[in-house]
Formats: sequence, C-alpha cells, structure tokens
Amino acid sequence: MTENATRDTTREPLTVGQVAERFGVTRRTLHHYDEIGLVVPGERSRAGYRLYGDDDVTRLQQVVVYRRLGFALEEIAGLLQADAGPKTVEHHLRRQRAAVMSRLDELRELVNAIDNALEHTMDNAPLTDQDMRDLFGDSFDDGWAAEAEQRWGDTEQWRQSRERTKHFGRADWAAVKAETDAIDAAFVAALASGEPADGPGVMDIAERHRRSIEVHYDCPPAFHIGLAQMYLSDPRFTAYYDDQAPGLAQYVHDAIVANADRHTGS
Repeated sequence: MTENATRDTTREPLTVGQVAERFGVTRRTLHHYDEIGLVVPGERSRAGYRLYGDDDVTRLQQVVVYRRLGFALEEIAGLLQADAGPKTVEHHLRRQRAAVMSRLDELRELVNAIDNALEHTMDNAPLTDQDMRDLFGDSFDDGWAAEAEQRWGDTEQWRQSRERTKHFGRADWAAVKAETDAIDAAFVAALASGEPADGPGVMDIAERHRRSIEVHYDCPPAFHIGLAQMYLSDPRFTAYYDDQAPGLAQYVHDAIVANADRHTGS
C-alpha cells in the first residue's frame, strides 16, 4: 500500500515545453534561468533534453510568483538561496508594495490628465503648453522643442513631423502618450524578466516602438538605430529610460539594433 501511494504521488518529469506552457513563460526564459543557475532542471531524458522534476517545478513556481510581484532575478536568487524566513520575505513584500503604490499614484495622475484631454475630444482643440506638461510630465520641455528644431529643422523627418501633427488635438496626443507608456512598460517588464535584448519578443517591442515613431515621421530601421544611439549619447534620453529601470537605455538600444538587423537581414 505504501509503495503504491508513493508511486501515485510521484509525477513524471516535465519537458521544457510542458513547463513553459504550464507557467506561461517562454522557452528562452527557462533557458536563461538555467544559465544563471536560478532554476536548473535536475534531470535529463535519454536524448539529453532538460527535464523538470517535482523540486524543480516547485522552485520555478516560487520564481514565477516573485517575478510577478516585481522582484529582480538577483533578489529572487538571494531569497531562495538563503531559504529566507518570514521576516525577510515580509520586508521585501512591504518594500515592493510601497513601490507599487507609488506607481499607482503616478498612474492616477496620468489618468486625470488623459480624462482632462478626453473632455475636449469633441472639438479636438490643440493642447496648450500646460496641457502638454500635465500629459507628458517632465518629458515635455519648451527648451527641448526649440533645440530639436535647431538641430533637425532642415531635415525631412522634421518637415514630416510638423505636417503630420499640425492638426493633432488633445485626443491625439493622449493616444501618443498612452502608446509611449505602454511600450516603455513592455521594455521594463522584458528587462526585469531577464529576456535578452535580441529575443524575438523584445525585438517585437522595438518594432512597435519604431512604428509609434512613424506616427510623426518615416522611421526606417537605419534611422531607428540613429535614434537608439542618441538614447545613449544624450544624457537626457539616457536618464529618461534609466530612471524607469537601471540599464534600460542600453537595453532599448540593443533591442532596436537587433530588430533593425532582423529587418535588413544583416
């Protein structure tokens, strides 16, 4: 009876594909966790493929929960290695809760700005400078706009941007802001999850970024790379990204370059 009970509770090891489907993660993510020693499959098939036993699945489940709570991979590794007690976990969770609540406050302010813009969608009146500040926050700068015109005013992209946005009203700029925030959030999430910048999913985000720019002007892959280089060379752009997540500017740059290579076949 005991032997049968033991046999009944022992599950067959899972393949990488089965684990990816069960936990909603990509194979690339699982391979990355394996490479950094976070979740290393303890078994192999006769053909040499990775297999996840019960202990491996349990550990991965803990990692997935921590990731969804926003913990960095290094923090998760420390928690699992130390077999952290309740007080340590509580400390991390309280800190993460405070960060989430702070982000919620920012999002509420953004929602208010968008609501104010939507109130004027019937006439779609142009935004004032104050409207732009409310909507885009610190990223809107009158001086930066003047500098941009001085640097690129004689380019085709500048002319296209002026032409395509001259009739933009409140609803149009609110949509631009919402798309920008969504793309930034996708980059941040991909970086936090350990996805490589040249992974298919991250390159897709870079492509979405390129297409969002084309609302303003034509942005072929080569031109997109030029913008990516500016994200590293201009401290203001670097700070814009790195303030959201350390290393994000380099990550976005690398993803844009990889996406451009994918399109050009180089």
